[in-house]
Amino acid sequence: MLSNSTILVTGGTGSFGHKFIPMTLEKYNPKKIIVFSRDEMKQWEMAKLFQDDPRVRFFIGDVRDKERLYRALDGVDYVVHAAATKIVPTAEYNPFECVKTNVHGAMNLIDACIDKGIKRVVALSTDKASSPINLYGATKLTSDKLFVAGNAYSGQHPTQFAVVRYGNVMGSRGSVIPFFLSIKEKGELPITDDRMTRFMITLKEGVELVWHAFEDMEGGEIYVKKIPSMNIMDVAKAVAPEAQTKIIGIRPGEKLHEQMIGAEDSYYTYEYAEHFKILPTINNWGNSPERVKDGKKVPEGFVYSSDNNTEWMPRKELESWIQENKDRIGKI
Repeated sequence: MLSNSTILVTGGTGSFGHKFIPMTLEKYNPKKIIVFSRDEMKQWEMAKLFQDDPRVRFFIGDVRDKERLYRALDGVDYVVHAAATKIVPTAEYNPFECVKTNVHGAMNLIDACIDKGIKRVVALSTDKASSPINLYGATKLTSDKLFVAGNAYSGQHPTQFAVVRYGNVMGSRGSVIPFFLSIKEKGELPITDDRMTRFMITLKEGVELVWHAFEDMEGGEIYVKKIPSMNIMDVAKAVAPEAQTKIIGIRPGEKLHEQMIGAEDSYYTYEYAEHFKILPTINNWGNSPERVKDGKKVPEGFVYSSDNNTEWMPRKELESWIQENKDRIGKI
């Protein structure tokens, strides 16, 4: 599907874009990938990595600016929406800015994609959008709902929208593993709560989930990858086995456990070999055969959270992953 196509990635200079672009170039050989983002320095640095590849183009712009989106989407076939204000405390202290990017930006992109005749759009979500307790999660839940409803909003236009949702990306900039690595020499790691658990997913798995969504979607689905969990104490020991730990308490807007599917979603959630799929509640799409395909309905009240997961990542596996990826952790 993506072969010989033109793909635009909003927020394309982030961790996801740095993995999605080389993987997609290698697997699908698209005609063009357009990196759309507002940070000129990140684009400048990223352009150096692809300076000999004419398939990669860069476009300065902000999803808050609908006119700029219209210009960027000329000739585009597929869109991955990765742009967002993502840091929980930043969103709590700058709520208007978070809403402008995560909600208004989603609305702008949906309008622009419909009007420009984009074929398919996949938006990235987060575990924090499931039963949100912080503003970031609330805006991403709103964004998810907007993209799902975009399939009805598009009317007779052919544009289809879907969402992928996953948790903590291992080693991404600002996440817990590079943070622990940066301070481990002090001999003490701050732990918010020793009961805390987190989902663990690699960027490669995140990219593969997006590819699957593009191939499988009929419109309105939320795809949730099956991934292992870890206790935060095991993460700390994998990073710095000799360091002491100090309990500092949960930060504002932070959850004890990550959740990607809530009990309220269970009525419209189906299970597959490697993922779950939350189907739309609107227009009777929740039980449409073309969306369900070979899925198995989950039990009523089913919750997919990092503490009740059936799959757990052993500490040794994370230690091996850190050794294999130590030169890239926290760089993007």
